[in-house]
Amino acid sequence: MAREGTGVADSGEAVGQATADASPGGPGSWTGYAGAAIAFGFALVSFYWAAGGTALLETLGGKLEELARERDSSLIAGVWLTGAAKGVGGLLSLALVQRWGRRLPRRLLLTLGRVGTVALSAYGGILIAVQALVALDLVVPDTPPNWTALLWHLFVWDMSFLVWGILLGLATRHYSKRHPRRSRAAG
Repeated sequence: MAREGTGVADSGEAVGQATADASPGGPGSWTGYAGAAIAFGFALVSFYWAAGGTALLETLGGKLEELARERDSSLIAGVWLTGAAKGVGGLLSLALVQRWGRRLPRRLLLTLGRVGTVALSAYGGILIAVQALVALDLVVPDTPPNWTALLWHLFVWDMSFLVWGILLGLATRHYSKRHPRRSRAAG
């Protein structure tokens, strides 16, 4: 292909593109790694609680804390499942920035990335908005809030879902730009 205005063929362009496609990472890949770190960290906490760990249970508050302390079987099963889902979310974040992720269908990764972005961001964002209204005394609940649990959810647990959603969205965007759809004519 000739460079515009120079008339010089750029034989290195195709080689450079092949090299870029073969190497993982790039400037936006940190978002996938950071998203995976949050996901795997969350998964570890879930597995710890599901296995009987009690540290930080007081940060859950309300009925959730009570059921966790009672080792309610339905809750424990749910915690194992959510831990596994968080682990899968971490693998998705990595698949968007690692070479092995290109073995998966592009459309599947983009769809899962976009759905995960919306779900995590909406979940975290809505919870944070409500908690912020309570923390700022703009909404007064019927019963006094458990301030420990409220602040942990506002600044740690639910904030992490929002941040994870944003990072997943950025990793998905990075993947989409780095691996554009190939035309059928190009093969």
